[in-house]
Amino acid sequence: MKLFNTLTQRVETFVPLEGNNVRIYVCGVTPYDTTHLGHAFTYASFDTLIRYLEFRGYSVRYVQNVTDIDDDILRKARELGVPWDELGRRETERFLRDMDALNVRRPTFYVRATDEIPHIIEIVQQLIERGYAYVSDGCVYYDVRRDPDFGVLGRAIGLNDYDAMLAVANERGNYPDDRRKRDPLDFVLWQAQAPGEPAWPSPWGPGRPGWHIECSAMALHYLGEQLDIHGGGADLAFPHHTCEIAQSEHYTGKAPFVRYWLHTGMVYQQGEKMSKSLGNLTLVSDLLKQYSANAIRLLLLNHHYRQPWECFPADLQLASQQAALFEEVAALAAGCPAETTESSSELRAHFESLLDDDLKTPEAVQLLQETGQAALASRDVCLASDVARLLRVLGLRY
Repeated sequence: MKLFNTLTQRVETFVPLEGNNVRIYVCGVTPYDTTHLGHAFTYASFDTLIRYLEFRGYSVRYVQNVTDIDDDILRKARELGVPWDELGRRETERFLRDMDALNVRRPTFYVRATDEIPHIIEIVQQLIERGYAYVSDGCVYYDVRRDPDFGVLGRAIGLNDYDAMLAVANERGNYPDDRRKRDPLDFVLWQAQAPGEPAWPSPWGPGRPGWHIECSAMALHYLGEQLDIHGGGADLAFPHHTCEIAQSEHYTGKAPFVRYWLHTGMVYQQGEKMSKSLGNLTLVSDLLKQYSANAIRLLLLNHHYRQPWECFPADLQLASQQAALFEEVAALAAGCPAETTESSSELRAHFESLLDDDLKTPEAVQLLQETGQAALASRDVCLASDVARLLRVLGLRY
């Protein structure tokens, strides 16, 4: 199997660190306004990858986080007049319901950032002791000037100098004018308590963790010092994942922190990236009122995980037609004798060749559609069963 590694910008042969055991971490949601189609694309893509790895005989240990304490959650809670933790619980439950509806399986460990605070404090203390972080007015910052390798993932995606990195970081939540920082690009590991905000005790005073350190703590805790695959949306490559590399490798002393970095393309609506801040969201819960879960999942599978795309009504219509076709195939497959358990060797080999090639799900769906049409035309119940079996590998309910 070959996967595109964002860090090297190459398609590489996938070889796990430990035999057939695969360790995967995917950045989860910040639960304050879920679940839009961009979320669904990321988590359905990784769900499909994990299903396929298991189909090929790998054992997968999968961790996903929920960032349940964050500036955005606190802001949204104030706007709605609800406690921040109640908002987080409510939106997390909504997200999980939506993912369940799309047959996106839950990870091995689904971890809340607030549960990892003791481990976060331990990591931050080590980074201070090793000279990669400093304390300033109750906050702790990572010192990017102290780390000559900082920004390796940012450079891989074309942010070739300090100014380019700073500009993107500022667009994505960095506060360059924070007087407590030594450098505008330094990022917060521990944030001192602001009036009226929740806080936890620490050696530097009451406060809460920064965003980037939360994911390092959870990944290291549940998966160990080195991971096979780390993923998320393309907008997380910098600064979030870049910061994760820096703090994780300088905490553990081991590199690489991650063998393969995988990033999903952005989903657009009306020419703009779908995002909460822009308000141009297509919500999964709304789509489910008009389309079947299989149709929505096919909509997602019809786009390669790395490619940006925009959702148009014609795409949903096509996915609905495919879903209806596969329903017919599944009904025909019911007539196949129970003892027939192996897929057609030719069909399976073709299917595997497509998913082995950087998870080419659009081509795999097309293959199964054409084979399903042939099975219906010939009333070949066992070929239909072969198709249904491989549809389930893609996470479809047939």
